[in-house]
Amino acid sequence: MKNGIHPDYHQVVFQDSSTGYKFLSGSTATSEETVEWEDGNTYPLIRVEISSDSHPFYTGKQKFAKADGAVDRFNKKYGLSNN
Repeated sequence: MKNGIHPDYHQVVFQDSSTGYKFLSGSTATSEETVEWEDGNTYPLIRVEISSDSHPFYTGKQKFAKADGAVDRFNKKYGLSNN
């Protein structure tokens, strides 16, 4: 790797703004805001709008617009029934 062309990679705390959930991860993101983590060290704090704690896919609270399968949609469209 060439020196001086890569951003600084360091530990950062990400916080989900909707749930308050925090996690520590490596990142090149920086912030003026800091937070003290569970290990006693201070890290930059990056606020995010959504994380695995609030995303519908991970929480299981997703809404399905089309609940029936392809065969059911075909049968509804062309008037075929399972009766």
